[in-house]
Amino acid sequence: MQVVTFCLYITFLWNIVVQCGSSRDHYLIIENNNIEDELFSSRNTGQLKYDPTWNSLDSRPLPGWYDDAKFGIFIHWGVFSVPSFGSEWFWNNWKEETGTKYHDFMKQRYPPNYTYQDFAHDFTAEFFNASQWSEMFEASGAKYVVLTSKHHEGYTLWPSKYSFSWNSMDIGPQRNLIGELAAAIRSSTDIKFGLYHSLYEWYNPMYLADKQNNFTTDLFVTQKIIPEMHELIEMFKPEIIWSDGDWEATDSYWKSKEFLSWLYNESPVKETVVVNDRWGRNIPCHHGDFYTCTDRFNPGVLLSHKWENCMTIDKKSWGFRRNAALADYLTLNELVKELVTTVSCGGNLLMNVGPTKDGIISPIFEERLRGIGSWLKINGEAIYNTKPWKIQNDTLTSNVWYTQSKDEKRLYILILEWPKESILTLGSLKVPSNTHVSLLGFIKQLDWKQLATKFVVQLPYEAHKGEPGWVLKVEQE
Repeated sequence: MQVVTFCLYITFLWNIVVQCGSSRDHYLIIENNNIEDELFSSRNTGQLKYDPTWNSLDSRPLPGWYDDAKFGIFIHWGVFSVPSFGSEWFWNNWKEETGTKYHDFMKQRYPPNYTYQDFAHDFTAEFFNASQWSEMFEASGAKYVVLTSKHHEGYTLWPSKYSFSWNSMDIGPQRNLIGELAAAIRSSTDIKFGLYHSLYEWYNPMYLADKQNNFTTDLFVTQKIIPEMHELIEMFKPEIIWSDGDWEATDSYWKSKEFLSWLYNESPVKETVVVNDRWGRNIPCHHGDFYTCTDRFNPGVLLSHKWENCMTIDKKSWGFRRNAALADYLTLNELVKELVTTVSCGGNLLMNVGPTKDGIISPIFEERLRGIGSWLKINGEAIYNTKPWKIQNDTLTSNVWYTQSKDEKRLYILILEWPKESILTLGSLKVPSNTHVSLLGFIKQLDWKQLATKFVVQLPYEAHKGEPGWVLKVEQE
């Protein structure tokens, strides 16, 4: 993964943030604000052919399933899962480091002249069970998954004919790992299947030659990357192409516009596929079906283009780390907060787990996945198939966020901290007398008062129970 510069982040927010209302603003629940149209459906829907220009490609409507889904699981798995030290950037960090951390790690544990390629023999995936993974993802409440088909190391999790002897069939598991997971997910769940793909490869000689030539040559792209992506899509028909590794060269070098034109016009997933924004230097936050901008991007305000918060349960790494401490993992409360704030502001959450070299999703990851799934079983109607309200974060109580149903008949109040005395006070809400307020997962209607400057709800104390969050549903007769 690569972090876009802080300056780009600030420029992006300055240009496209839609400001939240002030403390003086109040809104009735039933009010057609057309925010769905403003955010995600304003592009030309009549165009049938997309030319290899950003103006044309950006006119393609966002397939509706993606905005409805809200929550997905990212999976970083590859040869880097063998050393499982530092991060998924192990090879590059080892080769390029100025200190001794990685060299000391290798010296203490492996024989002299041990190469990164030698790790591939121990990438066994011996306990990988695609059905178990798919059941776990379904239990998490995720609506899509994105698996690393190939990270910057160049090793592919399928028997690619463009990665001879450096793929999961030729060395390591001797299995088509992508094929197994895709089949399991599609046969037993309704989860959408997506693939991450790195454009560049740290030490591929063809890439290094193009780079040495200041990208005036493109042998790596024409002979490796474009054919490889066509093979990947035609073989597995992923609903998401999550591109990465783009930042050293322009989109012209990567032939991104030409590839996306084929993807949208001719590919087997042309009607339903969605792509992110990492297609060349300075392209993130500017082009793509959804923006990722930076890793762990969560602006906390409503944006004018569909976006995704890709983040990790392990705060320090996307790949599995054997030496991670408990404090390095986000708690369930923190993960629910990330989901709530992201969805309230119009984003999707893509939450990452890193399996072991053996193919195990470790118990702490599983506990977090099942925990967020249990929360979504009760509160999911405030997340899935929703859209942002006119206010995202309450103006009086900072740990309260809002979403609304697509038909705007129900407002959801997402509470991240139980209020003192079980009395919730809101500054962004003004409702008529024929309003019903209920707590999801709790049968009884709640007592409430609309005062001149605030809305007050009495919450049932017995519903507290130490949950990571609660949701009020507000609707009118």
